[in-house]
Amino acid sequence: MKAIKLLSIVLVATIFVSCNKKAVTKDALKTEIDSVSYAIGMDVGRNVQMSFDEINNDLFMEGYLNTLDSADVLIDKTLAQGLVKSYFQKNREKIMKKQQEAAARKAEAEHAEGKLASETFLEENSTKEGVETTASGLQYIVLKEGEGEKPTATSRVKVHYHGTLIDGTVFDSSVDRGEPSTFGVGQVIKGWTEGLQLMNVGSKYKFFIPQDLAYGATPRGGKIKPFDALIFEVELLEIEE
Repeated sequence: MKAIKLLSIVLVATIFVSCNKKAVTKDALKTEIDSVSYAIGMDVGRNVQMSFDEINNDLFMEGYLNTLDSADVLIDKTLAQGLVKSYFQKNREKIMKKQQEAAARKAEAEHAEGKLASETFLEENSTKEGVETTASGLQYIVLKEGEGEKPTATSRVKVHYHGTLIDGTVFDSSVDRGEPSTFGVGQVIKGWTEGLQLMNVGSKYKFFIPQDLAYGATPRGGKIKPFDALIFEVELLEIEE
């Protein structure tokens, strides 16, 4: 809340200046505090521009002055703090969404060829014998059917897996490491979360996971590129809890 209080002071200063603006020149910067004051004003301007798309100056000043004068205010103090906090939260989410959308557009432009290759592969793969496709687009083949229980989205499981790209490039494999992995069913990519719940303990499935059920436009580094479809052979060894 310190940042919000500081920003409130900043806004008062900005509004005050805008209502009483007088032209100044470099001659006004006579002392260090003069220069620092002007620099703070510049910083204030940048912060206000970044933090607010619009603001009602009259109501802002009324709320500020009512509080200073200990007058009756229109909004309870606690509620007011919540409103400000909620505004900044929504503003942050809006900015993050725009950044993510911009990143996705850039990734799609840069990786259009790979995205098309993955889509073409999955389209052709869906017609092959033994391949099942769920409503989400997840494709799978049953290599071995187990007889144990099925995990839920909140289960913790132990599995062996072997992950490749559509061209056969191995990017991760507990089989190659010789050690099973343990994790929560709901803590992995969507394709895994859905696929694991189809399996009984003791089963071994092969999953063909579309990019929107994997990492989508998000860069992963290493061998997985944005929009890559992923292939996993997964053996469900145990439900731990």
